[in-house]
Amino acid sequence: MATASGEGCSGDAEAGPSWWDGRSSLSERAPERTAATEKSSAQQPAAPVPLDIGNTEPFVKVRGPEEAAGRVLCTTAPGGPCAARGMPGAVYALGIMVESTKASSSLPQPGDEYDFYRCFSGFRAYCEMQSDRLLDCMTRVMQYYGCRSHMKDRSKITDLEDKFDILVDANDVILERVSILLDEASGVNRNQQPVLPPGLQPPQTIVSSWNRKAGESHKRNQTETFRLLHAKNISRPQLKFREKIDNSNTPFVPKLFVKPNALKPLPEALTKSGRERKERPEDLDVPPALADFIHQQRTQQTEQDMFAHPYQYELEQFSPPDGVLQKPEPQMYRPIKETPCHFITTLDELVELNEKLTNCKEFALDLEHHSYRSFLGLTCLMQISTRTEDFIIDVLELRSDMYILNETFTDPAIVKVLHGADSDVEWLQKDFGLYLVNVFDTHQAARLLNLGKNSLDHLLKVYCNVDANKQYQLADWRIRPLPEEMLQYARDDTHYLLYIYDKVREALWEKGNELPTQLEIVWQHSKDICLKKYIKPLFTDESYLELYRRQKKHLNTQQLSAFRLLFAWRDKTARQEDESTGYVLPNHMLLKIAEELPKEPQGIIACCNPVPPLVRQQINELHLLIQQAREMPLLKVKVACTTQETHFLPSLSQGMELNEEEEKNVILLTC
Repeated sequence: MATASGEGCSGDAEAGPSWWDGRSSLSERAPERTAATEKSSAQQPAAPVPLDIGNTEPFVKVRGPEEAAGRVLCTTAPGGPCAARGMPGAVYALGIMVESTKASSSLPQPGDEYDFYRCFSGFRAYCEMQSDRLLDCMTRVMQYYGCRSHMKDRSKITDLEDKFDILVDANDVILERVSILLDEASGVNRNQQPVLPPGLQPPQTIVSSWNRKAGESHKRNQTETFRLLHAKNISRPQLKFREKIDNSNTPFVPKLFVKPNALKPLPEALTKSGRERKERPEDLDVPPALADFIHQQRTQQTEQDMFAHPYQYELEQFSPPDGVLQKPEPQMYRPIKETPCHFITTLDELVELNEKLTNCKEFALDLEHHSYRSFLGLTCLMQISTRTEDFIIDVLELRSDMYILNETFTDPAIVKVLHGADSDVEWLQKDFGLYLVNVFDTHQAARLLNLGKNSLDHLLKVYCNVDANKQYQLADWRIRPLPEEMLQYARDDTHYLLYIYDKVREALWEKGNELPTQLEIVWQHSKDICLKKYIKPLFTDESYLELYRRQKKHLNTQQLSAFRLLFAWRDKTARQEDESTGYVLPNHMLLKIAEELPKEPQGIIACCNPVPPLVRQQINELHLLIQQAREMPLLKVKVACTTQETHFLPSLSQGMELNEEEEKNVILLTC
């Protein structure tokens, strides 16, 4: 094509693509207001106008109770974006963010398409200008929350990956602050009974500007904001588990002890008999230390089998049945009101469900997970849909019995349809010892079809004309009993999935010129996902270096020692208490304490706002760790990041050159 050559790149802005008119701002593209328009606008609410991201004056921080509720209000400053609307600034800002995110999907995709548009000088200039404006806005937000904000400093940040790390860290800080303020707004309930969500008892409303409706005129078919459903002082489900959660600092061993649909027998080391150490007659007269050594030598040959994927051989031998590689005839889903829905809470009901699934050719599967109040995370709910019924399983209640579903989950003749199965595969292994054979991932199909968006929401809209309700995606799925709204939300994730499975297969068949090549690619990608193994997080003496590298802070030996000791304490405490490391001590608080090196316990408390419960409980132990770090000799630090052929030694003394005497007082770390 001519446009792909050097001559095609010489065009100016006027020669750009049709969707972009070369103007440098949104205001230049706004239509001129006529007298009729002015008259019409005087009678109707003002239409949304672009938010000037450089103007932050209309937004103020409210002190007092409003601040505790996490509210950011908008003043009615002349010309401010909220003055003509009479709406809270956070609501307006959230709307702008949502619209901006939606609009970003229409931008040129990375690759040849984007390179083509970059040929136009006007397009390049426009992109650079908007990029500077966005980076400036992001920097201001980060500075407001006290985060690192070198987004535009080219002398300090040159790598896109580094900028992404800064953005992720800032998001963590801001979202954590939001969560903390919401908890404060909900009040402290000292009642031992859990505070359940609205509909089960008088609600305790979280007052904030973004979750309040503008008036009673709102209807359910209109766009509604997210709702955070969480329970204060909820009884921890881990306490009721028959098998204690293993947070030990040891590799994950598959929970499987029976292997249905096996082509290769389960290794002896994974069977119940193999997991128990057997005493041999010849070991009775051997000293205990020598007996342990002999036992280790005997079991060393079985370690590879213990940590291998139990169904690796079956997955490698699997090939999709011929029936699913033919052109499908989409089977319309039943209306959700006419479809039976069963909530499974007993073993008998689970066995009955498994028998029903054995008679199905395919079924849809999804999980709901919770990770904040558990070290390894908890799978809280499982949704399964067939062509005629929906099932919701309380896996917190049936956690020790879920393994019986392996009979159908590993059956190569039954298709398991999931969307974005990467995490689901690992959660099933970790919590239940469940494995999957013959999976079709609709997310992989959407990627192959180049639908622009690969989310389940988008597929629901495209193929089912259903607007997904994402109000409860931030909910705490440990809540029991679950309110009707959350059950409906969970049910929607699988109810339509089999019809989507039919439609994407039909599209892949047509894209492959009525050959199964595209379908085979999706099944291969899905099989690769099923081959993933759950990897348990392990602590080592060097674990803290990864977090230290991402923080990009310059710490001396005392501060780095404190950072290392606090990191180790946090990991140990999180494993013992079965809490996430973010709950025990968030990253930014850990770094703050290490930088400040407080001399008194009150100083440690001052570095945390609000103070995590476990920090307050173990403040004396933390104080001793800080004192231990302060006794270290004060030296400069270098970090050595070694790759196969590259040795990089960035000085942590703010780029200062070290003379020979100073080089002697340097500690070298390897990350």
